[in-house]
Amino acid sequence: MRPPPFVVGVMSNRPVRIAAQLHPQHGTYEAMRTAVLRAEEMGFDIVYNWDHFFPLYGDRDGLHYECWTVLAAWAELTTTVEIGALVTCNSYRNPELLADMARTVDHVSGGRLILGIGSGWFRRDYLEYGYEFGTAGSRLDDLGAALPRIESRLARLNPPSLRDIPILVAGGGRRKTTRLVARHADSWHAGFPDHPDELDDAVTALLGWCEKEGRDPGDIEWGLGVEPDDLARFLREDASALHDKGFTQFTLGFQGPDWDVSRGADWLAWRDEVNDA
Repeated sequence: MRPPPFVVGVMSNRPVRIAAQLHPQHGTYEAMRTAVLRAEEMGFDIVYNWDHFFPLYGDRDGLHYECWTVLAAWAELTTTVEIGALVTCNSYRNPELLADMARTVDHVSGGRLILGIGSGWFRRDYLEYGYEFGTAGSRLDDLGAALPRIESRLARLNPPSLRDIPILVAGGGRRKTTRLVARHADSWHAGFPDHPDELDDAVTALLGWCEKEGRDPGDIEWGLGVEPDDLARFLREDASALHDKGFTQFTLGFQGPDWDVSRGADWLAWRDEVNDA
């Protein structure tokens, strides 16, 4: 595949958007609720959680909350911020059921849901909740089979969703995942890079698949994540370079027990500066 013309994302004139991902672990729901409201008050564009059943770090048997019941609560709690999972695991729910859940939460939120989805990876979730773990390849194949079913069910539900629910696909795999992004996604979460050049191969792959699928890559919002302990350095050293490569959605991770979203204030100021330029 040819080298990526990184100006594609910039030339789409998409605004920078900043998301807060509240890792739903190691804290009380009351504290998470306060953090969601604070994120909306501060002007974050999106608030995400994640779809796991156990903590991913710290005490592996610590406090943890289920994804979609939390999203339904956030939908009723908030009024302006978009909400979603980064990302829901395709393996855990029948695709038609997932579409119905997404449509319902979209209604509860007044049309603010993002349907983020991925193929799954956390073995403990699968083993303890009785799902077949399979292989990375089989899980990606399952995701590829599920996405058309989700889209078909969304088109048939009554009442329909309040908007065409944006589908976000996560992952940077060059053979399968980026092809699914090109075919189905309104938004792409490429990963959590340690360096701006780390995502170049995935971008190259996505551009190649977009060409094969007849898709304008500028129609897809390109996003990435920043780990909670790297927010300041990443903004100082890497954010502008990645924006120049075409990335416009930046998701900041926040940890329990307090989910201190005020640490994202400098990112929001940078967003406003870039969007006003």
